[in-house]
Amino acid sequence: MKTVRRFALLLPLILLASAAFAGSETIVPGENLVVEGVPPLPASLAEEVGRYSDFRQALFQGWHPSRREMLISTRFAETAQLHWVKFPGGARTQLSFFPDQVAGGTVEPVKGDTLLFTKDTGGGEFFQIHLLDLRDGKVRLLTDGKSRNTGPEWSRQGDRIAFGSTRRNGRDVDIRVMSPADPGGERLLLELEGGGWGVQDWSPDGKKLLVSNYISASESYFYLADVQSGEKVPLTPREGDDTVLYAAGKFVGDGKGIYVISDRDSEFQHLAYLDLATKKETPLTPAIEWDIDEFDLSEDGRLLAFVVNEDGLGVLRILDTKTGKERPAPKLPAGLVTGLEWHRNNRDLGFSFSSSAQPYDAYSLDVTTGKVERWTESETGGLNTASFSRPELIRWKSWDGRSISGFLFRPPARFTGRRPVAIDIHGGPEGQYRPDFNGRDNFYIEEMGVALIYPNVRGSTGYGKSFQKMDNGFQREGSYKDIGALLDWIRAQPDLDPDRILVGGGSYGGFMALAVATTYSDRIRCAVSVVGPSNLVTFLENTSPYRRDLRRVEYGDERDPGMRAFLESIAPAAKAKNIGKPLFVIQGKNDPRVPASESEQMVATVRKNGTPVWYLMARDEGHGFAKKKNRDFQFYATVEFMKEFLLK
Repeated sequence: MKTVRRFALLLPLILLASAAFAGSETIVPGENLVVEGVPPLPASLAEEVGRYSDFRQALFQGWHPSRREMLISTRFAETAQLHWVKFPGGARTQLSFFPDQVAGGTVEPVKGDTLLFTKDTGGGEFFQIHLLDLRDGKVRLLTDGKSRNTGPEWSRQGDRIAFGSTRRNGRDVDIRVMSPADPGGERLLLELEGGGWGVQDWSPDGKKLLVSNYISASESYFYLADVQSGEKVPLTPREGDDTVLYAAGKFVGDGKGIYVISDRDSEFQHLAYLDLATKKETPLTPAIEWDIDEFDLSEDGRLLAFVVNEDGLGVLRILDTKTGKERPAPKLPAGLVTGLEWHRNNRDLGFSFSSSAQPYDAYSLDVTTGKVERWTESETGGLNTASFSRPELIRWKSWDGRSISGFLFRPPARFTGRRPVAIDIHGGPEGQYRPDFNGRDNFYIEEMGVALIYPNVRGSTGYGKSFQKMDNGFQREGSYKDIGALLDWIRAQPDLDPDRILVGGGSYGGFMALAVATTYSDRIRCAVSVVGPSNLVTFLENTSPYRRDLRRVEYGDERDPGMRAFLESIAPAAKAKNIGKPLFVIQGKNDPRVPASESEQMVATVRKNGTPVWYLMARDEGHGFAKKKNRDFQFYATVEFMKEFLLK
């Protein structure tokens, strides 16, 4: 449930389609939208919010192996597609053209004349792997068109790929290997049990695979698999009672070891070197008491680039593997860095960067000269984003004395008096709000005078694995109380209005919004839930089979009578009679994570209270809206909901 971190206020950015409203006094919803309880939206609303819908972003996807050119993902029409950029500031040449978004791409690592990408249909997340030939633009489907296929990894030689697939039974993720030149020769390498398996890396000689088994957000294991025989050997067996998370792994050049991100013997995820012969793990960044987000190893093995999550901000750092010492790295503005990948020239590091004043764009760092170059400059609707509100780190004491943190964005000074507040709770639940570009949310701050707070309640990542586990199972309600304590904090602020509070969230954040609405209904004005579960028992019973066991680790096993009774007792759907404030529920019909039935049962129950309920469902979407026309309408409806129930 990590995909949707934010609720209706802040889903990804889109382009305004004002022509759809020409000659009409109201905004007409698209044919795939089911709209219930939402009043007619005035056409003038589209013009009012227009430029805040014109934001775009570009994400770095990878390098050409021999030329200094990069693959990016950005949106010019309905959905994000792949584009090619030949030099910094160069034209973005579109490569893929589909009604559904393309979920990233990887360039063939030797010749660079083909690339892989994955794509689903209608948000169903049954991803298929495709091969795009850059010489003639032709696209070929490599997988069966039915199963869920994820994480394709090229061999270093560029002749084979390995990936996870549910093809065998629709539930368990096996590891398969194929040659893209001969997809008919695909073979099952590892028949596995569970939905958390994936490929991390190929050995340099192409004979081994590093395979991971993700159990939960706090536990995973690595295995070494022989590509010929299929023999699988554990590299990181569980020892003792404490769980260990291995978040990423990559072979060194001689194939004798791997670099990993691990939280073994630590609260935080650090970089380490794992010797394959001795299984000895040597920490490389023990002094850094923050999580390492990601890393990449240069082709010659001399440099490790990595990103540190410092209180939510992403800080780029570079380690010399020979000396074990850090090299100087550029000091980027406060924001997030992601998608690290070295060019094979061992000199250029590609990445994506975003801040509160800038959408994601693609960049490169020349480690020889220290020069940072911006390859794309995404549009911001003509608005001066440099003047947008900056994140303010806030902390408050919760019910058990623990300090909880979050980020506050205050509206401009021209808005006087105590300001209404929107609290947006991230999904995951093992997620973390981190201050990148707020996109549409800036409209609420800059034009409506609403203060936005993004809390990182217990159970969030980034603050140590003990903190992350504090909402598991029977501890679930502790995170609700963290929001209750935040409501107390708001009341104590001279510039915030405790009588005008909206609570919302997406995915698990949507569940939290519903839980807060049932627990603290008398302390909020309204609530917004986007693709949020309303009962963790029915959610676990109906979520897609390949992810059910992963979620049981976090929420508890509903098959256990005691846990089932507890989850039923705290379910928002079971306590919906407590919701006396207006509710807006948004859902994708094809959602494989949180079935539409979760939203439908909540809407039906709350309506019995006589409480105003707005319901928006898209027949062609999944876990959050991806298509421009649907996002447009969702945005307009959310603005109107806030005007009606929060601002008055």
